[in-house]
Amino acid sequence: MKQASGKNNCLVLGGACELALSLAPMLAAKGIRPVMTWRNSAGRERIESHLADLPGQYETMHLDLGDPRSFDDLASRPFAYLVDFAHSHYESFVSAADGEEISRYFAENIAARAVILKHVTRMMLTKKQGRLVYVSSSAVERPAPGQGFYAAAKAAAEALYRNCGLELGRRGITSVVLRAGYVDAGRGRAFLQDRPEAVKQIPVERPLTVQEVGETILFLLSPAACGINASVLTMDGGLSAGKKL
Repeated sequence: MKQASGKNNCLVLGGACELALSLAPMLAAKGIRPVMTWRNSAGRERIESHLADLPGQYETMHLDLGDPRSFDDLASRPFAYLVDFAHSHYESFVSAADGEEISRYFAENIAARAVILKHVTRMMLTKKQGRLVYVSSSAVERPAPGQGFYAAAKAAAEALYRNCGLELGRRGITSVVLRAGYVDAGRGRAFLQDRPEAVKQIPVERPLTVQEVGETILFLLSPAACGINASVLTMDGGLSAGKKL
């Protein structure tokens, strides 16, 4: 697919997930060209199937957090925006975890992400403008048993994004972390289906919708939100605000 100049390109990491696929048409409607990353052929096919109504309005790119060779194209690709949904799955009690799996998990979700941010922000520096949005999780603050590695990796990624905003804000590149709670999509939907009682712990007593998350991200990418930099915003229906009796 023909590559655009980069002026309005948005790199979407984890482009095959439900939240990313919901966001893509919203970006396109605002004149922002989503570049949807995929890890394997199944992910690419999922993107192409869901975005069949957007011919010529998006691109796809192979990017695998577990394969640094797939990052090579980033060193020469300009992006005005980055929205990061990517995260591999690993749940285990700390005392029962496999050592090799721990190393692989943190290499993919922390070290690899740092390299990606290096490439993307260096290209943004040539334009002296860029906006980074990282979609994190309320599990950073309220992890369930078995989510220790997930919460740790998310917290580390949050730190990377916040520091990008601290280090590069004066050069026109800003960042924000959106710490989302239960979302009616993907693993969040599966979790709530297995544990429907968990909804009662949310003060609004419902999960977030993909539309709500997408519209919030659109706002965070807009000029009106440029003053929200190197910050964490929580969007979880009040879940982490306190105990619900």
